[in-house]
Amino acid sequence: MILAWIGALLVGLSLGLLGSGGSILTVPVLIYLAGEQEKVAIAESLGIVGAISLAGFIPCALKKQVHWRSVVLFGLPGMAGTYLGAISAGYVSATFQLLLFAAVMLVAAVMMFRDKTHLMLDGEHEINHAWWKIAIEGLFVGILTGLVGVGGGFLIVPALVLLSGLPMGLAVGTSLFIIALKSFSGFYKYLEVLQELGLSVNWELVIIFSLIGAAGSLIGNKVSDKISNAKLKKGFAIFLIVMGVYIIYMNI
Repeated sequence: MILAWIGALLVGLSLGLLGSGGSILTVPVLIYLAGEQEKVAIAESLGIVGAISLAGFIPCALKKQVHWRSVVLFGLPGMAGTYLGAISAGYVSATFQLLLFAAVMLVAAVMMFRDKTHLMLDGEHEINHAWWKIAIEGLFVGILTGLVGVGGGFLIVPALVLLSGLPMGLAVGTSLFIIALKSFSGFYKYLEVLQELGLSVNWELVIIFSLIGAAGSLIGNKVSDKISNAKLKKGFAIFLIVMGVYIIYMNI
């Protein structure tokens, strides 16, 4: 179980540093290191990542690295979408969920590698889409991330950077709060889904994992201050590619 706790620390570091990636690590750690059943691991990951994201969001909020308009326009529809996606998850296999998850990760990585520096204005936040378009994007991302059972930061961060025009640093803080909102929404519904399948959440594991991950998130947030937006963006994209290929390999 020691390896699982190390994995929990890495999940927190990922969320604090990149504003995403936590669920990418959480699900494999719970399945392969903690021995959890796949559907249960997917549900537990939402609760864990929601708690860790909320902890990582606090220092970002104190530094005013949160774009509240994006939280409302993207986050609230995302909560509704995640709830709907969690309902759909009860009708598909865990393997399908993980393969879909990996495919979307690779698409997000390609998006992050594209040159969009003209959207990142120093000290300014240019919203390139109408409010209703951002809301639709949030709903779509929520449905997809609820279906694959992850927080969705790997989609939220690129959307905030490339579609809403936020600088990477601001997108990370905003993403953490949106991830928390969406994850708790999906986790709530997953409890019902698991009950229908005769399964249950290991609450002790969720609590310990969340506490260790929260500490890692605070550490990651401190380290992120020393890394440039450009390096953070490229590192995030590379991370998505590596993990996406790994998950595909493990499920084929």
